[in-house]
Amino acid sequence: MSGWTGVARKRVVVTGATSGIGLAAAEELAMRGARLTIVARDHSKARSLANRLDADVVIADLASKNAVRRAADEILARYSKVDVLINNAGVYLTARQLTSDWIETTWAVNHLAPFLLTNLLLEQLKGSAPARIITTASDAHARATIPFDDLDGTSAYAVRSLAGPGFARYAETKLANVLFTSELGRRLEGTGVTANCFHPGLVASGITRDLKGAARMTVRVMNAFSRSPKQGAETLVWLVDSPDVDGVSGGYFANKKRVEPAAAGRDIDIARRLWEVSVEQTGPSSDRLQEAVGRHVATLR
Repeated sequence: MSGWTGVARKRVVVTGATSGIGLAAAEELAMRGARLTIVARDHSKARSLANRLDADVVIADLASKNAVRRAADEILARYSKVDVLINNAGVYLTARQLTSDWIETTWAVNHLAPFLLTNLLLEQLKGSAPARIITTASDAHARATIPFDDLDGTSAYAVRSLAGPGFARYAETKLANVLFTSELGRRLEGTGVTANCFHPGLVASGITRDLKGAARMTVRVMNAFSRSPKQGAETLVWLVDSPDVDGVSGGYFANKKRVEPAAAGRDIDIARRLWEVSVEQTGPSSDRLQEAVGRHVATLR
């Protein structure tokens, strides 16, 4: 479907916009006339940015499924149209943590939150067609597989890497972003809504700020050769605004070009299986299961 006229006066919902790539993209999109809605956890940062960019704010901790649902409800109540959804928020943790839903935090924020938010806003996006969904991925996906037998991340955090503890888990979530995008693209065929993801390049964004020791030194050296957040956001802004990708969906992009993801990111069967598992993990029935698991774990302490 054609007809994309650029981002000016379009309603753009963006997560992770208070720092790094998301902040740089939000600033540029605001300059181009987008009507921004910032979804953020930090109330103070979000309000300060919103005042500066004349944007709206929705406060939500994306580690919580209920918070994601409340954010979606608020967005649906406020706006008759959502033209663009940018799933940019992400975390990089050096040690395994669990959310209030008893889900491993990196998986919850980097994969389940965009999966859930996107699906909750999907009908609104379809009603706003042509519309776009963009998710921040990474070439780290090439060094991962989806751990269907270890979704709580126990094994991943035990993996030693020059990139530091937590990289293996981060890479798994970035592969999930790529697979989610490809499956979403297939499911959206004929709707006028497109879904794409991108690799921003090596960016000194602060996401690895919690690294320590040798891993921290490695990142410091890498940062000397890294892109700025503004440079890292260029492909994101292009995917939001450019008519060049009108009707293009299910793609993985780098440097404003569509490129092939790693073999693991092209596996249709794995993408479909991940979708089914993600539905189970984000559905209402999963809340009751996780609460029961939490109570059981608490009794063992």
